[in-house]
Amino acid sequence: MTARRWARRFFVSATVFYRKSPPHRELIDVNGVIKGILTLLDREVARASVKVGAQLAADLPEIMADRVQVQQVFMNLKLNAIEAMKSSGGELIVQSQIQDSKALFSISDTGVGLPTEKVEQIFSAFFTTKAQGSGMGLAISRSIVESHGGRLWAIFNGQKGATFQFTMPTEVSESTALAV
Repeated sequence: MTARRWARRFFVSATVFYRKSPPHRELIDVNGVIKGILTLLDREVARASVKVGAQLAADLPEIMADRVQVQQVFMNLKLNAIEAMKSSGGELIVQSQIQDSKALFSISDTGVGLPTEKVEQIFSAFFTTKAQGSGMGLAISRSIVESHGGRLWAIFNGQKGATFQFTMPTEVSESTALAV
């Protein structure tokens, strides 16, 4: 899929999400989604002098989810990480693993980090720490993850950077199957 076509689907999906339309859920290979977004962001990564690493679980099962919404979450978290390292370069690590029968995804960077006193506020709509930010990306990402039965949170990386983690159920429940 070309970057232009993907971006078009991304923005169309965001519009659908705002309208609260039901998602189109299907079994998806989330590791494939991760790789696709990393490829799509190659130019941004090169421009920001960021090194990228991926540690993806080989045994990660397919997950019942809306592909475009999951792409939105990964795109937003990765772009935020790249932007946090734009002025100094750094390293972006994306991980997938199984933990407590859930899929756990992590996006870590060595950027500027998070405002300690506002760590929960960063997920609020219209709250931003960026001069050009809309304050919607993390709020939408958290809503998407929660609508899939998961949870999204942020962790400080000691002196440098941040890690955003989220979970998604690996088993198809009746409510998930009905949303298809």
